[in-house]
Amino acid sequence: MKFLDQAKIHIQSGAGGAGCLSFRREKYIEYGGPDGGNGGKGGDVYVEAVPALNTLIDYRYQQHLKAKRGGHGMGQNRTGSAGTDLTLKVPIGTQVFDETGEVMLADLMEIGQKILLAEGGKGGLGNTHFKSSTNRAPRKTIGGGEAIEMWIRLKLKLIADAGLVGLPNAGKSTFLSRVSRAKPKIADYPFTTLTPQLGLVNLGQREFVMADIPGLIEGAHKGTGLGDKFLGHVERTRVLLHLVDGTEEDVVKNYKIIRAELKSYGARLEEKPEIVLLNKCDALTGKKITIKQKALEKIAKTKVLAISGVTGKGIKEALKETWKILKPAFEEEAELINRDRPAYKEKWTPV
Repeated sequence: MKFLDQAKIHIQSGAGGAGCLSFRREKYIEYGGPDGGNGGKGGDVYVEAVPALNTLIDYRYQQHLKAKRGGHGMGQNRTGSAGTDLTLKVPIGTQVFDETGEVMLADLMEIGQKILLAEGGKGGLGNTHFKSSTNRAPRKTIGGGEAIEMWIRLKLKLIADAGLVGLPNAGKSTFLSRVSRAKPKIADYPFTTLTPQLGLVNLGQREFVMADIPGLIEGAHKGTGLGDKFLGHVERTRVLLHLVDGTEEDVVKNYKIIRAELKSYGARLEEKPEIVLLNKCDALTGKKITIKQKALEKIAKTKVLAISGVTGKGIKEALKETWKILKPAFEEEAELINRDRPAYKEKWTPV
């Protein structure tokens, strides 16, 4: 299935049904009186997060979606049928914005979370509603409420605990395939990864989700290469793993390029905890590894781990450092969950 993380669609709720103007006509009843029923309510438009989806491709080819309108009222005081609601099924992590893309209407972070986007029109009133002691034969009715229609933008941001960033061919996909069961496409040319990939990393009794995004190049925030729109998929991560290709001549320059793009993106990604990994060390001598490690540590102001996605060297240490950052957040979540659970139930612990 093709990966699509943005969509613009037009939604419209159902209009309310009109009230009915009707009078009873029965044999042997001289004054029948009004019997016009009310109109039915129009259908609402909802958006709901479901677990079975991981793309917005369904809204690529169907961009105009309408809920059903309410049925009109009828004689014999029959109320019109209510319009069927419309529910937009979206992946977990989807954000809903207005047409401009600046005002967020909903942020769906949990399975089953359901938000009302457009309310259906109210049903109109039939002439029976206006019957009174002084007005025995009213001819007044009210039409149904109008539908609400609008353009909205859907933006999918994958939910992951750790994110991989780096230049094209820094070895991110190889790293992901080494630490998880994910099967990303791996090749020796730039921009092999065209869409974000997720992998579940298992550390014995503990596990977390890792995201790999397409490589960034200098000027990505201006649209160069594949641009920086994929950085939205690491906005929710708690830690970034920055892979630097050790076989490149100027590793410091390459590191600075990615840091500059993270800052230019504008979501404070540069403030997230960062683990710097000098990759492809299987192709370097011990002396070169040390020189490049020290150069990176000087500019990054943090410990730089030497790894090899091909041989697996340093992978375990990198995952342990990642878990050190993730562990406090996982424990905090477990504490919140256990606090809201009944005392007789078994306590929940993070895996």
